[in-house]
Amino acid sequence: MNHLTPLLTSLFVFVGVFLMSLLAMRLRSHLPEHHLSAESKDTVKLTMGLVGAMTALVLGLLVASAKGNYDAQRTNIITASAQLIAMDRTLAHYGTEAALAREALRQAAESVRNNVWPTNRHEIELAPNAAGDRVFEEIQLLKPSNEAQASLKVLAMNLSAQIGVDRWLLFERSSSSISTPLLTVVACWIAIMFCSFGLFAPSNLTVITAFLVAAICVSGAIFMVLELDHPFDGLIRIPRQPLELAISNLGK
Repeated sequence: MNHLTPLLTSLFVFVGVFLMSLLAMRLRSHLPEHHLSAESKDTVKLTMGLVGAMTALVLGLLVASAKGNYDAQRTNIITASAQLIAMDRTLAHYGTEAALAREALRQAAESVRNNVWPTNRHEIELAPNAAGDRVFEEIQLLKPSNEAQASLKVLAMNLSAQIGVDRWLLFERSSSSISTPLLTVVACWIAIMFCSFGLFAPSNLTVITAFLVAAICVSGAIFMVLELDHPFDGLIRIPRQPLELAISNLGK
């Protein structure tokens, strides 16, 4: 499923589970009468109750995992944005000698923004690049003339290293946290449950509408899992405002 968009994947789940319920309703008329007895219904309800409990548990874990990844990436962006401003102010207090380092910092911040939220989205690149290395090199070239500048240089180097760590965290967490086989199994469990529901349900518009609404809700949950698992694109994306605000204040 990794190569499919969240919307297309959730659409496949919706069509699959809804058709399974309709197919089961059609199949009911071809089953022997004793297969539709009260004892058979009770047994199917018990087994499907177990499947439903497992499905709800695993689906909840998938949502929690995707939400955790989304929140972690959002925290990294906010933290890195604050560190950019703090580093720029540190270099500003250092003096005019740090002008090249401040310019390199702005270029590195713009590079991060353009890579994470590109104008033409083909592939998101989160790995650290040469722009970030240049910031550290420019800070190393500074030659403090007093104790205040020496302490400011140390602070700037520490902030630069921390920003680099946060960038690597973005890179390491950019891969999917959702197991495709696990998501496939959950989708199959949902289809099986809908099949059992349709097998003993009366064939009328109210029941079909209920199946339709339930299928929309389930596929919506799958869509939310896949959207949260890709936090820098899609409909549920991390806002770029914190980084944009930091860039607008750099060099001032």
